[in-house]
Amino acid sequence: QVQLVESGGGLVQAGDSLRLSCAASRVTFRAYTLTWFRQAPGKEREFVAGVDGSLGTYMLDSMKGRFTISRDNSKNTVYLQMNSLKPEDTAIYYCAANPGQLIRATVRDYAYWGQGTQVTVSS
Repeated sequence: QVQLVESGGGLVQAGDSLRLSCAASRVTFRAYTLTWFRQAPGKEREFVAGVDGSLGTYMLDSMKGRFTISRDNSKNTVYLQMNSLKPEDTAIYYCAANPGQLIRATVRDYAYWGQGTQVTVSS
């Protein structure tokens, strides 16, 4: 059973930065695509960014320029660097994993999820 544990969330002010981490265990890390989703209060969970085992990435256009996804295969960890945070970035951020090298952007395509980490951005 794949286990994912997120960390790095918190309360910050608009314009600040945060780096989220997601540590994976019980998995052949390189064989999995890792993604970040987020869910704001009252909204559906949405895709943020993904990275495959060969370090190929995909990110929504709305996130480009502020967010960066990366992974360290030696540490079984994926990161989401978030800069210039805005109040509308407030959400629970979830890490998800899927075997294979295709980055999918829909919730139903992921069988493995972390518990989430709260990010709150005050104005």
